[in-house]
Amino acid sequence: MHALADPIRAQIFVEIARANCPKTCSTFLEVSEKSVPKSTLSQHFKVLREAGLIRSERKGVEMYNMSRCEDLDERFGELIRAIITAYTKQYQQGQLADNTSSVPTKQAV
Repeated sequence: MHALADPIRAQIFVEIARANCPKTCSTFLEVSEKSVPKSTLSQHFKVLREAGLIRSERKGVEMYNMSRCEDLDERFGELIRAIITAYTKQYQQGQLADNTSSVPTKQAV
């Protein structure tokens, strides 16, 4: 659960878990409207992989990342889904507070 303590990692995991297809690292060059260097993203993906939350498959020079929600459900029951739901609600509430800014917000996860 330590892997999900970082808000950027949590958002990356939520977006991967909600995706219907594998996501590459470059998909997340902007997280929460902030630029994230590829080296930092690489470290976030490493932590998520080592925690067993995602699996990665290399295709050419890209790593394609998928969630392991089905495997995690067997081990943790609904805990992971509850974390995803709670984080999504928290993110959406934060987005609602930011709606007054002139910068367009990213669509909620």
